[in-house]
Amino acid sequence: MEEARKDAWSRLRELTAGCKKCPLAEGRKNVVFGDGNPSAGVMFIGEGPGADEDEQGIPFVGKAGKLLTKILESVEISRQEIYITNVVKCRPPGNRVPTVEEMTACDEYLQAQIALIRPKIIVCLGSTPTKWMLRTTEGITKIRGRWFNWRNISVMPMFHPSYLLRNASNKSGSPKHQTWLDIQEVKRRWEELGKKT
Repeated sequence: MEEARKDAWSRLRELTAGCKKCPLAEGRKNVVFGDGNPSAGVMFIGEGPGADEDEQGIPFVGKAGKLLTKILESVEISRQEIYITNVVKCRPPGNRVPTVEEMTACDEYLQAQIALIRPKIIVCLGSTPTKWMLRTTEGITKIRGRWFNWRNISVMPMFHPSYLLRNASNKSGSPKHQTWLDIQEVKRRWEELGKKT
């Protein structure tokens, strides 16, 4: 990462750490900025931090995060190769879905992360980031596994790992099976685009 981008990244992290633009700031322990390679070819975007993430300040470290790591490893992608963040950087109380106002307050940080990382692929994990990024009302079950073009970036909606934890079946057509197909497609597209980190 060149020096100017490193400086911009540091400033963005500081700005986010001091954010008080919405009520979520009042209840947080940590701002969960993101984790991974800031020059990643693939960026994963989730909904918001849970209790474990709020405690540690790192996204996807709880049960859903452990499952995400296994999903990535199943196609030989390491968390160090990609970048993971959320639509909102502070934990919504009771792990509820963030409000439009909360997502709007955090959007400048997410957009700045995308601009600095310059990913070739964005994977939206679950309905909330999919609807937010693609400005769609379609549910995740209808549009998961399809490619969308967003500002010349390939975007793939996938099921959130927490949904997979609640739907344990591995049968053909199950959410876990569909996720297996989706992550293979992400890997294929990344290689097609010249996999670089």
